[in-house]
Amino acid sequence: MYHKTPSYKVFYAFNIALLTVLAILCILPLINVLAISFSSRYAIDSNLVTLWPVEFTWEAYLKTLQNDHFARAMGITLERTLLGTALSMLCTIITAFPLSKPDMVFKGRTIYAWVFLFTMLFSGGLIPTYILIQELGLMNSIWALVLPPINIFNILLLLNFFRGIPKELEEAAFIDGAGYFRSLMNVYVPLSLPALTTLSLFFMVGHWNAWFDGMLYMTDMKQWPLATLMRTIVVDLDFTKITMDPAEMRLLSDRSVKGAQIFISILPIILVYPFLQKYFVKGLVMGSMKE
Repeated sequence: MYHKTPSYKVFYAFNIALLTVLAILCILPLINVLAISFSSRYAIDSNLVTLWPVEFTWEAYLKTLQNDHFARAMGITLERTLLGTALSMLCTIITAFPLSKPDMVFKGRTIYAWVFLFTMLFSGGLIPTYILIQELGLMNSIWALVLPPINIFNILLLLNFFRGIPKELEEAAFIDGAGYFRSLMNVYVPLSLPALTTLSLFFMVGHWNAWFDGMLYMTDMKQWPLATLMRTIVVDLDFTKITMDPAEMRLLSDRSVKGAQIFISILPIILVYPFLQKYFVKGLVMGSMKE
């Protein structure tokens, strides 16, 4: 077997060593930020913190969790992520299912597929999209953050996954009296769990990390999602957006506060990912294959 040859073993060992080094290079900065978030201001300003907290303190996390602006932004992001993911998955499923059928079943299917593909290559542009959101009265609304709910690339992945499901299963459902909607819900959706989980993770991470649309469509700072607020604090170094007491900021390092906010903001995604990991690779690979 090829995997037992000396050359393959050397190649395999080299890949493991290279990926290990890359993983360490990616993790070390995060460990440093985590250590800074738990360290005192004196230790941070003196550059004494490396990979372990110095003069351990929870103060940065306590002040962040007690801040009204941060808590409100976290709530908006949770609402956006849950609503946006559910709406996006619904629209993706009901769009990919008919497009997965041949032309003899869904007449005009090729035309619709090309229309969707055209929108993937050419968008309306930022200014027309902003005008549309404004004219629809969606400014400062959660709907401005979750619409439009369709991603054409994800539709193509799910479409090819649906095509890989044996047609005999759908035909058996038809014999039992099911229609297309019943076959979708009872046959295709249960069998497509890996692909649906993968796409859900794509949508969740996309909504959770999106900051530009919040800055664009939310003129009221109280309606900002967490990513927009974090971008203002971390990139612009504008701590006025979290209205911390100046006396408290003198006792805390801005680096420790930013580190605490960064880790609190990424914690939900980190907690969700392990439960979806077993479906992720399978869903991504199978969804990209076409028989």
